[in-house]
Amino acid sequence: MPDQHHPLPAAELLALDRQHVWHPYGPMPGRQEPLVISSASGVRLRLAEPSQGQDELVDGMSSWWSAIHGYNHPALNEAVTDQLGRMSHVMFGGLTHEPAVRLATRLVEITPPGLEHVFLADSGSVSVEVAVKMCLQYWRSTGRSGKTRLLTWRGGYHGDTWTPMGVCDPEGGMHELWSGILPQQLFADVPPSGFDAPVDPAYADHLRSLLAAHADELAAVIVEPVVQGAGGMRFHHPGYLRVLRELCDEYDVLLVLDEIATGFGRTGALFAADHAGITPDVMCLGKSLTGGYLTLAATLCTERVANGISRGAVPILAHGPTFMGNPLATAVALASIDLLLGQDWQREVKRIEAGLSQGLAPARELPGVRDVRVLGAIGVVQLTHEVDVAAATRAAVREGVWIRPFRDLIYVMPPFVTGDADVARICRAVCAAAQEG
Repeated sequence: MPDQHHPLPAAELLALDRQHVWHPYGPMPGRQEPLVISSASGVRLRLAEPSQGQDELVDGMSSWWSAIHGYNHPALNEAVTDQLGRMSHVMFGGLTHEPAVRLATRLVEITPPGLEHVFLADSGSVSVEVAVKMCLQYWRSTGRSGKTRLLTWRGGYHGDTWTPMGVCDPEGGMHELWSGILPQQLFADVPPSGFDAPVDPAYADHLRSLLAAHADELAAVIVEPVVQGAGGMRFHHPGYLRVLRELCDEYDVLLVLDEIATGFGRTGALFAADHAGITPDVMCLGKSLTGGYLTLAATLCTERVANGISRGAVPILAHGPTFMGNPLATAVALASIDLLLGQDWQREVKRIEAGLSQGLAPARELPGVRDVRVLGAIGVVQLTHEVDVAAATRAAVREGVWIRPFRDLIYVMPPFVTGDADVARICRAVCAAAQEG
């Protein structure tokens, strides 16, 4: 057995990794050797051994959207350390504690008005499970048990557990394998592309026709607002959210917004729903909720949803993760929110947006590039073909940057503390990856 108190040599660690560790979205054993990270600080990941001539990499991914303040931040470290000295965990059934209560209260204060109740979970995917369970139980509790299906639009991604897989794009997505086994949900066409493109009346009519035809069986509409993430990194006009809000009200269907990736400033608004000025019935949060320190998610709902469930024959929401409301996670989440809102985060996101727009513009002229798009602190280069992930990653690492391409996309979402020089470096790395990949 390795001695946990002494770091393993990188070669030995990689051998054990290949033998025992199953990495996300990969085979077992893995076919590509991962890079070994020894530490991280600011926006830099330090490598245990040099790779492509680099000792450290600028993180262009915020650890999959989450590390918005970078790594090893003193304020977040202090929050974790302080809470660790009090208690690291206590069960949430029948007990409560200050970090969880303060976090729930803070989330109610900063999210769209009307979201009054907070259910804390351990991951974004679980928060979607909880959101769907809320919606289904609401209708069952109010005597309309036939409303059991979900409507979404194609191109979406909501997580890898069972119910979220059912509302991911069933064709060409990561979960196509499960077609015919997952519950059959209702899918609208992909929303028209372009954050600044005007709302297409024909698409609004398309949404209306689906809700009108299926209102009696629809429990909820669930979508990623403004930005569709892992399903294709597409941006759409916020007006479509207003269309959905109006249609859901008209046809008596609940509206769920999955803000796991878009929440906490990533798109230039604190929440993507703010671009549209609407309040959903249920909202899911995760990823950057804790600043990337610990896994935590939240499902918020309106008084209507909570009261509807509470009036039912089973007046409880029968869901309770073991680590629900974890004190360490809720304490650092509260510190992360305070850190974000205690600064001019909008200026920082706009600065990164300008840097990405300028730095990625040359990619438009590269062969094999279909589109380049930027929104907030999100930059996307879409190719005309599948990315050669290994080649594209090597090219980026040579430039001193960590990215993680997939499908036909080379995309970045830097931490909000990324300086201008590092944003430019990230853009050079994306352009290099597009040429190689």
